[in-house]
Amino acid sequence: MIRVVVLAAPIDVAAEIALAEVAGAGAVATFTGLVRADDGVGTLELEHWPGRTAAALERVAETARDRWRCSAVTIVHRVGAMAPGERIVFVAAAAAHRAAALDACAYCIDRLKTDAPFWKRETRDGVATWVDARAGDEAAAARWE
Repeated sequence: MIRVVVLAAPIDVAAEIALAEVAGAGAVATFTGLVRADDGVGTLELEHWPGRTAAALERVAETARDRWRCSAVTIVHRVGAMAPGERIVFVAAAAAHRAAALDACAYCIDRLKTDAPFWKRETRDGVATWVDARAGDEAAAARWE
């Protein structure tokens, strides 16, 4: 099962975990990313390319499923305006064994940061600025090639 959702509403982690706990899985690994309040960030806004963003996330999920023989891979990503502490991304990978589930989950989070078209804008003290991609994200994604 592949589940990819791009939404403006809050992420219901408990509901997503329940969906990922499919029959035959021996492990479910999850990652939940939160909006950080780095250097006084008051709001984080995420824009995306409708259609293309979901398609890119689906390719990431399908690769993880096939590479680690996962029975389920879920990627849920928020868009729109979010405050520090809110959930921005949720990834789950279900597999027969923990190592495969953990690797698939890590792969998804590393690859989605470089493969999916998202644009971040942070607001501090009423001033909004676009956020450049981090060099570390490219290095993290490259380790899976």
